[in-house]
Amino acid sequence: MPIVDEKRLARLYKVAKADRWALSMARFADALEASVARAFAGRSPSPREVDQYLASLHLVDLSLACACGEGNEAAWELLVREYRPALYRSADALDATGGARELADSIYGELYARELFRYFHGRSSLATWLRSILAQRHVDRARAAKRLDPLPDDPERLAAATSPHEPDLARHQMLLQQTLREAIAKLAPRDRLRLSCYYAQQLTLAETGRLLREHEATVSRQLARTRKVIRRDVEQRLRDAGISEPEIDRCFEASSGDAGALDLDRMFAEAPARKIPAVDRSEGR
Repeated sequence: MPIVDEKRLARLYKVAKADRWALSMARFADALEASVARAFAGRSPSPREVDQYLASLHLVDLSLACACGEGNEAAWELLVREYRPALYRSADALDATGGARELADSIYGELYARELFRYFHGRSSLATWLRSILAQRHVDRARAAKRLDPLPDDPERLAAATSPHEPDLARHQMLLQQTLREAIAKLAPRDRLRLSCYYAQQLTLAETGRLLREHEATVSRQLARTRKVIRRDVEQRLRDAGISEPEIDRCFEASSGDAGALDLDRMFAEAPARKIPAVDRSEGR
């Protein structure tokens, strides 16, 4: 059975103003189904959870992305006219010399080829999604350039650059990724959704609060609480795996030094389904 029934689909289609692009109902339904599947990967959401999730989507942006993906010229013209200047401003903020503008242009090249649109699910605004892609590309390019930097000539600096701890970096990152994925999967669905909105989807506290019908201060407080829970859980899982305290510290140092190794979006999507234990959700709810 489809997740989005015909009556709900018709209502969401109207809210999204999808008729503006002559977008077919079937295409819009596919986009909604894909978004729900991505958000609740690994488990079957309740009808109430689906309703809340669909209500939180940026439906107008989703219909625009679908239309662009279908090759609608009017939709593409709107995208270029209204979103490209903002993306250029973000590029200039990343690199005042203008070096990031070519990244912005390359993103638009990929968008024009239509393939990139299939990764937009409406969980954040289209503008936020584009800025996130730009920021990640900028970070990736900076890392690639850093790896190509020549080794220092000075023997002491060379020794520091080839620290004996470095060979363990990949192992420490792998350990932290695994335990963090398990800790996230253990969280209550609401706590996991809040983390995903704020960290993976890069929504603001206010946007996350609107989605969950929580005050901005409550979102901040609950995120802080959940971070502490995850930290304690990860540390205990590493201890149970026989990892020493110095190595545990090194795991966290590795993530601090290269946070990009932790693909949070994938962790939230791939967290294994399991029975969530009852937790006290009275505070701030």
